[in-house]
Amino acid sequence: MKRQLISSGSEFEDKMGYSRAVVQGDWVFVSGTTGYDYSDMSISDDIVAQTEQCLLNIKTTLEKANSSMADIVRVTYIVADVADFEKCVPVLGKYLGNVKPAATAFEGKLLDNKMKIEIQVTALKQ
Repeated sequence: MKRQLISSGSEFEDKMGYSRAVVQGDWVFVSGTTGYDYSDMSISDDIVAQTEQCLLNIKTTLEKANSSMADIVRVTYIVADVADFEKCVPVLGKYLGNVKPAATAFEGKLLDNKMKIEIQVTALKQ
């Protein structure tokens, strides 16, 4: 099985030595993804906007892997402040409401105080 590495072009990937995603066979493992807009490395102060950007970043990554949001089988949400999680629910439903992957959510300190949410997914190409 050939291994494919996918990059978003983010400076974090080179600095930290990881890939945005790894494709192994029909599996796509997408690294924890934050709400940075990689085109200009900006990030909103709003958790809802960050959540939307996270999912757009994930969607783009999956497309580079010849996969889609519909292929997501597992998702992990990490929020900096659990009190903010409820605000994200409509956006999560917009992207994953019909997919219904297995999910885990927890509160944790993220690497940059600007980050309010990080989302990691695993997809199985159909």
